[in-house]
Amino acid sequence: MRKGLLVLALLALAPASAQRLVVAQGTDPITLDAPLAQDSPSATVVTHISETLFELTPEGRIVPLLAEGHSFADGGRTLVIRLKRGITFHDGTPFNAEAVKFNLERFVSRELASPFAFLLSELERVEVVDTYTVRLRLKNPFAPILAHLTHSSTAMQSPAAIQRLGAQYRDNPVGTGPYRFQAWQKGQFVDLVRNENYWGEKPPIPQVRFIPVPEGTTRVALVETGQAHVAVRIPPQDIARLQANRAIEVVRTPSLRTIYIYFNTQRPPFNDARVRQALNYAVNKEEILQFVLGGIGRISDAPIAPGIFGYAPVGRYEYNPQRAQELLRQAGITLPLRVTLHCPTGRYFQDIQVCEAIQGQLRRVGVEASIQTLEWGAYLQETQRPLRENRIQMAMLGWGTVTGDADYGLYPLFHSSQWAPGFNRAFYRNPRVDQLLAQARISTLPQGRQQLYREAMTQIWQDAPWLFLHSELQVTAIRQEVQGFIVHPTERYLAYKARFR
Repeated sequence: MRKGLLVLALLALAPASAQRLVVAQGTDPITLDAPLAQDSPSATVVTHISETLFELTPEGRIVPLLAEGHSFADGGRTLVIRLKRGITFHDGTPFNAEAVKFNLERFVSRELASPFAFLLSELERVEVVDTYTVRLRLKNPFAPILAHLTHSSTAMQSPAAIQRLGAQYRDNPVGTGPYRFQAWQKGQFVDLVRNENYWGEKPPIPQVRFIPVPEGTTRVALVETGQAHVAVRIPPQDIARLQANRAIEVVRTPSLRTIYIYFNTQRPPFNDARVRQALNYAVNKEEILQFVLGGIGRISDAPIAPGIFGYAPVGRYEYNPQRAQELLRQAGITLPLRVTLHCPTGRYFQDIQVCEAIQGQLRRVGVEASIQTLEWGAYLQETQRPLRENRIQMAMLGWGTVTGDADYGLYPLFHSSQWAPGFNRAFYRNPRVDQLLAQARISTLPQGRQQLYREAMTQIWQDAPWLFLHSELQVTAIRQEVQGFIVHPTERYLAYKARFR
């Protein structure tokens, strides 16, 4: 039995309850240890359990969460954070300045090797001022520091639990959030229960269950039958039918996520920019947007999406198969060129369908792309191998700039210090881009930062380390008996304010 049908059969034995909200995601979490959770399904679950010092609202504002306030000193090289009082972790231990120091030092430690350590690369040391005040000493003024402290990977977790559980903590998280971790049956569900001692407003719904369902049609079936209350990434062909169903609301939410296919720029044939540019010209993005995505999305005109600080349109690779063939000839490519395209299933909106459309379009210019798929956890593991072990030629991934700041959308993906196992899986290197991105991190003038990012993105666009595709629009089906469920632009699905009518 296919996995999606198996999930459906199992859920048929357990109808949805007024005590439990069921959310059908595309994939299972990889880990629930916040600094190691590098994908949105993992981050969604983490966000319910563990909280950050600051948060990015759906409207794009940075506001305190576990922090009460902050101030800068020493020309921006010192950040003092005042913490909320009286908060405890789920294991009863106190949240205080010592806990913040432990978490931030662990976050940047080589031992943990968090792929997100670059977020606080300017952190020199953390000082406890008093029980509820912490001081961050920075090497340089660091413009995106508050935005970075909204990232789910910087969430505060119980030092006592981390020390007690060791490696097992990844499957047994302990935070301060509105829900407590209850159980994780891998490949089947993650169960959370309400934190009855929560410091803020308690969630109206006592339990939340996240289930991994890779097939879009199966997620739709679950929400139609009421066996799930929420289904993410609705296939285009199902939207009209769901909109006609009075029991279901179809919600469209802008996203900060860009979808792309990266090339291994250090190995033939993609170590030649002309080959990379050729494939960009060979793909008809408009055709994919209309006929594969059902018009849901926006063709990329920059490496990051609109709505992010620092975004500027820098161009488009218009569909031009003649130009693609000319560039391939200039690069000395003998046709047919045979390559392997790695593609995930169930992770992004219509991901395998997009890959299949690209496969067909590349064939028109003499490029034979063989598609290879892997389970999501194995897919991430393969794509993040260091260069000497990495055999991937080109692969689809997506990146949500969840801090709302271009630093997060550009530095980890294009700075040469971030080569895999970091997030620069294209192994892209351009010294001028490195310089621009590093300068933008420490610039304190917004207009100056924007100009630096425009120049960097223009160069990246010309170098074409990616096959630039589109930015996503989130399409979510929510049953009418649920109100207050939040679909965040950062692609997290938040249940802690939801209630049953």
